[in-house]
Amino acid sequence: MRTMLSAVFLSLVTASAGFAQGLKCDMTQYKGTSGLTAAVDQDLLVVTWAGQGGSEVRARYAIERGQPVVRELAVKKQGGQWATLGQNLSPEYHVVSGLRRMSSDHVGAFPAAGIPLTPEIVAKNRWFAFHDAPLEVPGRTDRQQMPPMPRKPEEIRRADATFNVTGCSVKTDGTRLEVTFPGLSMGIFSGSLQFTVYRGTNLIRMDAVAKTEEQFVAYKFDAGLKGFSTDTMSRVIWRDTSDDPQQYQFGGVKNNTIVPLKARNRVLVAEGKGGSLATFPPPHKFFWAREIHVNQGYVWYRKDGDKQFGMGVRQAEHEESEKPGEIDDFALYNAPPGTMQRMGMYFYASPDAGEPTRQSVLAFTHADKYQPIAGYKTFTNHWHLRFTERVRATGSMDTPLPDLVAMKAMGLNIVGLSDFHGDMNGNDAGALRFKDQKDYFEASRRASDKDFLVVPWEEPNVYFGGHYNLIFPKPVYYSRVRKEGQPFTETDSVYGKVYHLGSSEDLAQLMTLENGYWYTSHPRTKNSAGQPDVYWDKPFAKNDIFLGLDFTQAMGVDLSEKRMSEYRSFDSTDTMNNLNANTGLKPKVLLPDIDTYQQGPEDNLYSGYQTAYLKLDKVPGPDEDWSPVLKAMHEGNFFVTTGEVLIKSFAVEGTGAKRTVTADVDWTFPLEFVEVVWGDGKKIDRQIISATDLPAFGSKHFSIPFDATGKAWVRFAAWDSAGNPGFVNAVWLNPQRLTTQK
Repeated sequence: MRTMLSAVFLSLVTASAGFAQGLKCDMTQYKGTSGLTAAVDQDLLVVTWAGQGGSEVRARYAIERGQPVVRELAVKKQGGQWATLGQNLSPEYHVVSGLRRMSSDHVGAFPAAGIPLTPEIVAKNRWFAFHDAPLEVPGRTDRQQMPPMPRKPEEIRRADATFNVTGCSVKTDGTRLEVTFPGLSMGIFSGSLQFTVYRGTNLIRMDAVAKTEEQFVAYKFDAGLKGFSTDTMSRVIWRDTSDDPQQYQFGGVKNNTIVPLKARNRVLVAEGKGGSLATFPPPHKFFWAREIHVNQGYVWYRKDGDKQFGMGVRQAEHEESEKPGEIDDFALYNAPPGTMQRMGMYFYASPDAGEPTRQSVLAFTHADKYQPIAGYKTFTNHWHLRFTERVRATGSMDTPLPDLVAMKAMGLNIVGLSDFHGDMNGNDAGALRFKDQKDYFEASRRASDKDFLVVPWEEPNVYFGGHYNLIFPKPVYYSRVRKEGQPFTETDSVYGKVYHLGSSEDLAQLMTLENGYWYTSHPRTKNSAGQPDVYWDKPFAKNDIFLGLDFTQAMGVDLSEKRMSEYRSFDSTDTMNNLNANTGLKPKVLLPDIDTYQQGPEDNLYSGYQTAYLKLDKVPGPDEDWSPVLKAMHEGNFFVTTGEVLIKSFAVEGTGAKRTVTADVDWTFPLEFVEVVWGDGKKIDRQIISATDLPAFGSKHFSIPFDATGKAWVRFAAWDSAGNPGFVNAVWLNPQRLTTQK
């Protein structure tokens, strides 16, 4: 009997040795620090770090038949015992790719702006398509795209990640530690798998860091960990889109595919006796721009057998809407050849029960709400809600629409609408248009209260080229067309003073007379593909009536870039400010711009939003004009954020060449870097200061010496490790030379 048991034991050891590999791990970039350690123990890499509230987290990594595995993931409370959340967990990634096309609006916008569609222009601007849905086969053939439609089934490629890993590397970077396993293959992509942990928080980030050498690849990915025991964690919990608690008790049938969940706040939690593990995507960078924010189910679980399950994040392959225009707006991510795409997701390991763990995750986005800051009011703009038509249809101008109810609940104070975008009588030259405007003004007034202002602005898109938003400090009656014989302005017996526009000169004069402003919508994409570049020297743009551009975070998402909208928004604005450096004009600014359609509290709003915190002590009341709002925008007295990074103060101190850039910054996700960006009228440069030594949920007063010699302007931005920004706009370094030109 003893001989038989010895033989069995020997065979098990031999089999185990065949599966597990001796671990070779490059530790040359590792530096042990208190609360963040890594060590190789035979065939295991053991990483231990201090979490939140005195908790600790431990991950043991191994390589098994070339596959990286999490041999154990465990947590413990302060003074408690280690509790295992998972063992022998295998990472999984799945990618689906298609062909990026230059969209129909681009195809028409460049010639309209006087820019010929050369092969170089097409190749560059294919990456900034919005009206593109690479996985829709055959797609809409009534839209002109380049290359031409229809799409072909062979354009769509699918691949699961496979591994041929022989070792790993460990790198300490401030308060974080990165474990990298080279040897990932995923169809046309190849690279490595990386885990990142952060001292002071229970976050674990997992990335497929991979590139492709193929041209014009658009893609999406799903990711997660599999191998969790249903004995260890017996259920998963989440909140549905109505914010009601839901659960799945493991014990049902095996799933052949993942189970997508439309979870509120994009969070799923597996719960066990010893603790819980949450999974969720980055709150903003995971999402590309769409016409609508319908929650398509961004987290998943899968019961793989009687005793095992997996969980993670995912993106749908198609829009759920049946409206043709919305179906064609599902652009996916960009993967330019040779760029290292970071296909990232998060886990949060906790010794607590499921709901407290979910609440801990929600803290990273302030529960998807904008935090109030004394002396500031939050502002966003550009909603095509068909607001007036829908309010009219209820039979009462006092009916609250769910769209605005949801925005108010998020902590927004000021909302700029954009009716007359295919609704009502936008192109009427007289009474029909003015009657619509009257109702628009009244419905907006009635939707406002003491701390919530709805302003009836517009995206008229006439005479300047491309798309832009037009904003006034009070209701102004104007038509976008001017019939032959109509005067520029007249007094109407019902509406008082009205305007009729027939040219860019008329539009500029209207804004001068009524103290209005305008800014470019979605620069360098969609119908503004040629803007603002083509009108930098136009009279209607060479003045302070032109505020600048919009910051729309999700158009042209490239997961290799450190900054959102790097080319479209930041480069455009920085270039304009260099061109204007010696003109006496105010710096051009970036304003938050949502550009979306009808939605409600059940939709996934927060991930597609960004807001400006305007320096205002109070919100103008329903019967007051909106001059304070426009003044803060015009003067650049605001910062822009997706919600996680808050810049409570900013200044450039000192005189002459020796200046200091100061900023007070709060953040939730561990910070990545802050930067000081400047221009001298010819070139743009920056100083990047790593912030990886700063923990999650921090605050810091930054004081950065700055040599102002030869510089014209400077701005400041802070970026966190999830890709979320907070930034202030440029200020002139010699403001005394400014002359307000209107």
